[in-house]
Amino acid sequence: MSTVLADAIARDLLALRAVVLRPNDPFTWASGRLSPVYTDNRLTLGDPAVRGRLIDGFRQLASAFEVSMIAGTATAGIPHATLLADRLELPLVYVRSAPKGHGRKNLIEGASVSGHRVLVVEDLVSTGGSVLAAAEALRANGATPVAALAVFSYGLAAATEAFQEGMLPLRTLTSLEALLRVAEEDRTLDADSLAQLHAWRRDPAAWSQERGGAG
Repeated sequence: MSTVLADAIARDLLALRAVVLRPNDPFTWASGRLSPVYTDNRLTLGDPAVRGRLIDGFRQLASAFEVSMIAGTATAGIPHATLLADRLELPLVYVRSAPKGHGRKNLIEGASVSGHRVLVVEDLVSTGGSVLAAAEALRANGATPVAALAVFSYGLAAATEAFQEGMLPLRTLTSLEALLRVAEEDRTLDADSLAQLHAWRRDPAAWSQERGGAG
């Protein structure tokens, strides 16, 4: 993804408050870890212009791969996957985080994935665990996961290592690096706040522990 487009989408996310940067009043994740960043890319679905730019970007990223099916991760990846599959005129499935508790107890919903080359679509990548679990489920059902696409990534070292180990290429429309670049250019954050965000990105566990949160 070009820097120009990554920065444009970063500005969209900040304008919609789909990504909020709050280093001096951090958010608490379910794990108890403190974070200066909060992400809710579902907010992009309410803006047709932004939604269109995201799908245009996904289509551009998808053009680098030979695929025959799109898979969304439940639940946040499903809308983006649906729009992309429609644009590319490809079959669509979605992968649950756990098998359905009744009926056929499906983990993957939709058509058979066997024999398909699949592009996995997610909205946010933090550690990469949900995307890689979806890819493994697809493999177990006879598909070949080709790559993962996401709207936004924190760009954490743990995620980079996980995708390398999982042998799954990851492409994102924008990243925390782009958001910080845009915030600095637009002067929406002061130097201390930017420094705190860079420190968190380098070592999220240590940043949280220094402020009384879980590591």
